[in-house]
Amino acid sequence: MAVMPIVQAPDARLAAVCAEVAVFDDALIALADDMLATMYAANGRGIAAPQVGVLQRVFVMDATWKEADPQPVIFVNPEIVSVSDETSTLAEGCLSISGDLIDVTRPASVVLRWRDVDGGFLEASFDGFSAACVQHEIDHLNGILITDKRA
Repeated sequence: MAVMPIVQAPDARLAAVCAEVAVFDDALIALADDMLATMYAANGRGIAAPQVGVLQRVFVMDATWKEADPQPVIFVNPEIVSVSDETSTLAEGCLSISGDLIDVTRPASVVLRWRDVDGGFLEASFDGFSAACVQHEIDHLNGILITDKRA
């Protein structure tokens, strides 16, 4: 696993809509492993492929590793299936934007469907900080930054 350079705003790659992953191979596994190494080295809880210069629909997350044992998850071609009517506003940071935290209002819970690195389909519900984190990373895959979503 290698730590990759993190792309910083206003780099145009952060505004791009990423392509779906079509090939599930060793290169995808290596990318995901390198993204996890990069996220942990940067003291983050999630990082999306465009943040390391790869314009594919992949992100990794470990929302609780700072308080508990690491539980990394790799999301390939994620899609939000449903969102709650209830919203929550959290102060969010971003590894691609230096500076203060930004208050962002999002659905308080979401159901997400994605593929793993082997191409298998997964679905799960996320709430609280995890819900904000998956939505933040999906925004990256759609070329949206937290500065675009100020509360």
